[in-house]
Amino acid sequence: MEHNEKCAQSQSCSSSPRFPSPNSQSPPPPPPAPASPSLPPPPTPTVVLSPCAACKILRRRCVEKCVLAPYFPPTEPYKFTIAHRVFGASNIIKSLQELPESQRADAVSSMVYEASARIRDPVYGCAGAICQLQKQVSELQAQLAKAQAEIVTMQCQQANLLAIILEMSQSKEASISQHQPYNMDTTCFLDDNNLGSAWEPLWT
Repeated sequence: MEHNEKCAQSQSCSSSPRFPSPNSQSPPPPPPAPASPSLPPPPTPTVVLSPCAACKILRRRCVEKCVLAPYFPPTEPYKFTIAHRVFGASNIIKSLQELPESQRADAVSSMVYEASARIRDPVYGCAGAICQLQKQVSELQAQLAKAQAEIVTMQCQQANLLAIILEMSQSKEASISQHQPYNMDTTCFLDDNNLGSAWEPLWT
């Protein structure tokens, strides 16, 4: 009986609501962080690969490792047009493949220059331009030698003129010193004291 009463009391105590004490209050939870709006990822830029001038003129697909692409950009189609007109595409490709990469740019410049000269002068080509430049160099060298000879001649004439002027000035000074009259000092004859002192020993 007593056991039943104790169980009833324990059940009533457990079922009774418990009020928290004012000192045992837990801190309020922090406010939730505002959710950042999710931005869509930026679209990847589409890379448009323009074929090189050589492949564009030849109307073929420009591959990634095209031999002609570094030396014939799409902005300079005239370079490949001139070189292709004289040498041909197969010869240009073969020449570039036989050379190391460090010499290919110079080879392309030489081919373009030679092709341009051949189009201007179909007979002599770049040899005619080289001969003309050598002729101009020879003419300029002759003019330079002539000018240097004239400078040396003028320097010699100037030195001779200075020597003549110096000699004339020296001879003029010498002639002036020779024709200068002799100035006798007559003050001793005009002074009475000097005259008396000069004749005084004769009367003593």
